[in-house]
Amino acid sequence: MSDPTALPNFPPPSDEHPLRGLVIDALQDLGLEANIDKDGDVSFKANEQTMFVRSLENSGVRIMRVFGQWQIGEQVPQDKVMQLSVCNDLNLSMTMVKTGLGKDNLVVTSEHLVTSDDAVKDLLGTSIQIILATVQQWHERVTKLAERIAQQRAAAQEQGAAGGAGTPGARTPEASTDPAASTDSDSPGDGGGSDDSGTREGETP
Repeated sequence: MSDPTALPNFPPPSDEHPLRGLVIDALQDLGLEANIDKDGDVSFKANEQTMFVRSLENSGVRIMRVFGQWQIGEQVPQDKVMQLSVCNDLNLSMTMVKTGLGKDNLVVTSEHLVTSDDAVKDLLGTSIQIILATVQQWHERVTKLAERIAQQRAAAQEQGAAGGAGTPGARTPEASTDPAASTDSDSPGDGGGSDDSGTREGETP
């Protein structure tokens, strides 16, 4: 009799988790090695990136959630508002995918309502490609956004410096005009000056 420990480690029977069994079969058909982690999710690697599939089955409703998470490196702008802004832009502009932040990780998911067993493989293949593309898009957009904001701030500082330099020059003519006006009013040739001199002469004994 063969040693049971020598037998390969087969995945659990598909009838225990029908959708998860379909996911494992589909990944194998796509040439990807599937494993089950401690949370019961199916893990696999695509383009050297670790991803997961969570199968939810309840009262005949089957939902397949494909997702991955990537640590945000130091080379990426660390402004959380900026990062979340890019997540929002991607959520509004792309289909079949959601992005968000979990601690210091970028989380990208693609969720599907499975209505046909035959659709699992196609949904998986599409989800993998769109998730990987979204991760790349996120990094590119957040970098470009940071560069654009930096350029806008630099332009605003230059305008502020230029405006501050021009202000004293604008005040100089005004300051020089006032003394000239007061000097003219006290000038001996002015009508008021003649009246004053006449009055003084009339008061002389």
